[in-house]
Amino acid sequence: MRFLHCSDVHMTADYAALPLGPLGWRRWLAMFEQWGGRRKAFAHAPGTFAAIARDSLRPGVDHLIVTGDLTQYALEPEFVLARQSLGPLADMPRRCTVIPGNHDVFTPGSHRTGRFARHFGALMESDLPEYQREGAFPFVRLVGDEAAVVGLSSARVPPVPGLAYGHIGAAQLEGLAGIVEDPRLAGRAVLVGVHHAPFTARGRADHRFHGLKDAQALLSLLPGPRFAVLHGHIHRRYHHPATAERPHVFGAGSSTQAGREGYWLIEVEGGQVTGGRMALPGEGEADAPAGLHA
Repeated sequence: MRFLHCSDVHMTADYAALPLGPLGWRRWLAMFEQWGGRRKAFAHAPGTFAAIARDSLRPGVDHLIVTGDLTQYALEPEFVLARQSLGPLADMPRRCTVIPGNHDVFTPGSHRTGRFARHFGALMESDLPEYQREGAFPFVRLVGDEAAVVGLSSARVPPVPGLAYGHIGAAQLEGLAGIVEDPRLAGRAVLVGVHHAPFTARGRADHRFHGLKDAQALLSLLPGPRFAVLHGHIHRRYHHPATAERPHVFGAGSSTQAGREGYWLIEVEGGQVTGGRMALPGEGEADAPAGLHA
């Protein structure tokens, strides 16, 4: 089986055309980053994301996993654009899984009104709903006979812009512990999607204002090559192979950022995650072997 993993799409809106009041003070502050270069870097995100979605529908790809930050500021026009770019996959939970990133819950209002779930709730349905502990999470998607995809949420509304850390929380981790022991997953590879990175490309914990606070608790539940953690958040693409004590870790980077476009094709065979290779949107597999940074 083969899974396409992408992340950090960062759809942007025409902010100059939006009324300033509804944007809110958090977005006003963050606009400095947008005008400082991010707008140009993601100008072609809709087309790139649409190309990735089409790639995932090619023969030989079984499932698309998007690990968050589909939007830049959790605005309604950004969510609409992300859903449009997914095309038919937006209504195909058997072929596509999405989870939110910190940018998708950028303000208390966007989180409170469930804006992400309103657009992508169908792609967070669970085949084992008895393990859900915090809203939809963790959810489970059984894919074929050899794999399962688990979605977690580490995205929390930051107290102020600039704080981008995440945590999964005890409730979701307790649900995950039950999932990995469930006999219905016996013999299946388990791919766990979470937005924040368990560790960086250098194999170190990310800094306290950007990292995943309960990374070790997550990794300890997933020992060995049967498991993989798929994440985004850090805009570099890398792979840390599994050991006996911890899972594979695949960082998708930003799949739509100009000059860094790409994604992972992750292989599953015999109920194990056997590796992955990088690919470019619309151009097939890249030359870079697994484990190198894009």
